[in-house]
Amino acid sequence: MRKLYREFFLFPDIVVLIGLIIVSAAIQAWHGLTWAAIGFIAFGLVTFMFSEYLTHRFLFHLKPPKHPFFLKLLKRLHYDHHTDPNNLHLLFLPLWYSLPNLSVLTLIFYLIIGELWLTLAFATGLMTMLFLYEWKHYVAHRPIKPISKFGQWAKKMHILHHFKNENFWYGVSSPFVDVLFGTLKDEKEVETSKTAKDLERR
Repeated sequence: MRKLYREFFLFPDIVVLIGLIIVSAAIQAWHGLTWAAIGFIAFGLVTFMFSEYLTHRFLFHLKPPKHPFFLKLLKRLHYDHHTDPNNLHLLFLPLWYSLPNLSVLTLIFYLIIGELWLTLAFATGLMTMLFLYEWKHYVAHRPIKPISKFGQWAKKMHILHHFKNENFWYGVSSPFVDVLFGTLKDEKEVETSKTAKDLERR
């Protein structure tokens, strides 16, 4: 089990992400943690859950693009992960993708709010939920049994996405987002897909 924990926490992208969260949280604490900041950290957490779901469903599961560059991009971001779901280097979102995307969300937030410290709080929430997403995704694909019933259920939902039908159970950090969009189904009501492990054939 220790090997599994080391594998996760020492993965380079995770090390960088943890460092960014610590620096962001430390600056926030130094400036003074207000109730408003706590609220916007929470808002960042929720924003990431919706961003994760929408990206996973509508970008990562696009039908194969004809342009070689975009096909190669989608293969690295998601297609290859479905083909080889336990490959460690395909488990994590690459930082060259995730950090620019979180930066865009943070910039939009700043343009709306116009307050630097609250924007930092929002960014802290985004990065924290990205970390939780990566951990839950890692647990779903590794021989780790979650302690809680909810964790076990969430892991099962993600496994169904990979091996039952890729058109359902998109949420990783929070499968409850699937409820809002109608993609959380009883597995008995869903047919087994022939393309769950080969998204290029869709």
